[in-house]
Amino acid sequence: MLIHSPGLSKKVKDSIKEKIFFGNEPSAELIAILTVYFVQGILGLARLAVSFFLKDELSLSPVQVSSLLGIVALPWIIKPLFGFMSDGLPIFGYRRRPYLVLSGILGAISWVSLATIVHDRWAATVAIALGSLSVAVSDVIVDSLVVERARVESQADAGSLQSLCWGASALGGLITAYFSGLLLEHFTTRTVFWITATFPLIVSGVAWLIAESPVSKDAKDKTNTLSIKYQIGQLRQAITQKTIWLPTAFVFIWQATPTADAAFFFFSTNELHFEPEFLGRVRLVTSFAALIGVWIFQRFLKSVPFRVIFGWSTVISAALGMTMLLLVTHTNRALGIDDHWFSLGDSLVLTVMGQIAYMPVLVLAARLCPPGVEASLFALLMSVSNLAGMVSYEFGAIIMHWLGITESNFDSLWFLVLITNLSTLLPLPFLNWLPGDDSQAEPELIPNLMSEIMLREPESETVE
Repeated sequence: MLIHSPGLSKKVKDSIKEKIFFGNEPSAELIAILTVYFVQGILGLARLAVSFFLKDELSLSPVQVSSLLGIVALPWIIKPLFGFMSDGLPIFGYRRRPYLVLSGILGAISWVSLATIVHDRWAATVAIALGSLSVAVSDVIVDSLVVERARVESQADAGSLQSLCWGASALGGLITAYFSGLLLEHFTTRTVFWITATFPLIVSGVAWLIAESPVSKDAKDKTNTLSIKYQIGQLRQAITQKTIWLPTAFVFIWQATPTADAAFFFFSTNELHFEPEFLGRVRLVTSFAALIGVWIFQRFLKSVPFRVIFGWSTVISAALGMTMLLLVTHTNRALGIDDHWFSLGDSLVLTVMGQIAYMPVLVLAARLCPPGVEASLFALLMSVSNLAGMVSYEFGAIIMHWLGITESNFDSLWFLVLITNLSTLLPLPFLNWLPGDDSQAEPELIPNLMSEIMLREPESETVE
């Protein structure tokens, strides 16, 4: 409303448009799109609450938490299906608005359930998975709206819109990073769930600001069916090409290696006695660190060949990951370094390096997409990446079980850290599956997956 106030001069309006909205016209629909991305980021308010809820109130073990985290990622694995449903199955004649409204209601129900009726691990799994489904559906819808806008805009304008959307999501995540821990110092986890339940309803509310015409029942439906069949045919043709499935297979192997995140969360809280407020501080630091990693990649590394950056980032990340051994064996104390400071610095360095290592995945995924099926294949490739994340958690759960790691027994945690770090080196023999030249995707394509970047925060604190 302020932007359209008659009292503002044209110069001020133009300045707001250029500096805040990156040159995009601040229409009601754009505000709605940015709000949905902002809500995706702000939902991080409950991440720590969920972790403590599973650990303390439901008394789940590290093995059970790791298994649950893998299961609730399922909606992100089948994300392309939601895109096909939205395109081919309009609700009351509309493809976008009803799905956004339903996703918001579903998200609110999931958080209210966690705040009231969830008292066992199976109910928790269902409720958290519904919340994950809510975010995945809304993400597909707003991504499609951004793609539709990009088709009628110039390359520069499209890139600025994607950056604006990514910025909205990152801002939401940064705002709630510290408060996710601070609130737990003063309120119960279920109170935090009640607060979080209000955010998805914002998505349902702004859905009515989306400019959308109803789909007719006749020629339009026929055209939609033909379009979906064409998309599926193009996707089938694309994924059978060696130049696409070999790099995709590499990324799957690279991300499917087991993780120790769930066990490390239990170690941080039960053994090191880190308070929620401090863990919120760590989340804030790692959120900034992730942005620093993106900036370093964009500024210095985006022209480096894929094989080089994947190879070196894998080796360096594995070496840096070994520093966790100092913490789990309490060697840092012998060196005179407090647990809190060591953990904070370690998280900062590892997150920056981890984000640098992950950025080529987004660039590679964007580059592999042939014209005509960019959005669909991009979502499909990232679903493969999310599937690898699910496998990573289940592998981690199996190894934790084998090693006898529980909520109070961390004697073998050092061995788990060793295994998980060394396993990240397993993809190195397959580096030749990646493209060998220096040409990479346009950097403007990277912000297409701002949600996937935000979801790569420490997964012991993330359940979406």
